[in-house]
Amino acid sequence: MTIRVRLDLGYDGAGFLGWARQAEGRTVQGELEAALATVLRTAAPRLVVAGRTDSGVHARGQVAHLDLDADQWRRLASLGRAPRDPLATLVRKLNGLAGRDGDVRVHRAILAPEGFDARFSAVWRRYEYRIADAAAIQDPLARAHTVWHPHELDVSAMDTAARQLAGPGLADWAAYCRPRPGATTIRDLQAFSWARDNDGVLVARVQADAFCHSMVRALVGACVAVGEGALAAAEPVALREAGVRTQAFKVMPAHGLVLTEVGYPPDEELAVRAEQTRGLRELA
Repeated sequence: MTIRVRLDLGYDGAGFLGWARQAEGRTVQGELEAALATVLRTAAPRLVVAGRTDSGVHARGQVAHLDLDADQWRRLASLGRAPRDPLATLVRKLNGLAGRDGDVRVHRAILAPEGFDARFSAVWRRYEYRIADAAAIQDPLARAHTVWHPHELDVSAMDTAARQLAGPGLADWAAYCRPRPGATTIRDLQAFSWARDNDGVLVARVQADAFCHSMVRALVGACVAVGEGALAAAEPVALREAGVRTQAFKVMPAHGLVLTEVGYPPDEELAVRAEQTRGLRELA
């Protein structure tokens, strides 16, 4: 018997070398799996995550899953207080161990629906990126998750460029991704926009079926170049169509980026979605 558990969590990425476990250095996956090994007194179940965030990137709405065998489930149930609630116990224990520094927090743990896969069942990931330019309030208390820019940016031009980049359908984003062996750069950028919040901070909201390595920060960098007047609003699309990495803009710092939410289809469509996503994306 295998019991799949869904975890919803958030973290401050400043103290982590990204999500994925590494041989050396602190990572979110490494901290959580070490905590799981302690709680279960066994080899830790492997965590599968919706979005493998890079070093320094934050998350408010990350999703992961793990599989427990019958012995691990019984061991977990034996730790709870009456009335026993193994999943509440799991959340409490993980937050007491992995969350002891306060920079990672498991919000909830639930039994995953049939066919659920945190990575492959997802239909979209949504990020926000924050920039405080010269026209915004540059709040020192927000500096850990907001990039400061010394000059005023043209948010209208940035929004125009972003909306031109979004949709419809699949496109090859090689110009905006760091290549990884065997990985595709074909993605569906479903939405991308810019607006100022009440403090004048520029907030990018970007959504895609998935993102390749450094893609969001590169998209933001292209829009910042438009906001500075270094690129015309139509040029980011032309750069994408050229299909090669470029020096026309800078990839923006990681600390301004937050994974805010992951979307899934109705429960009855989870398994089909996972099967579809496992195949490499191809342009028609």
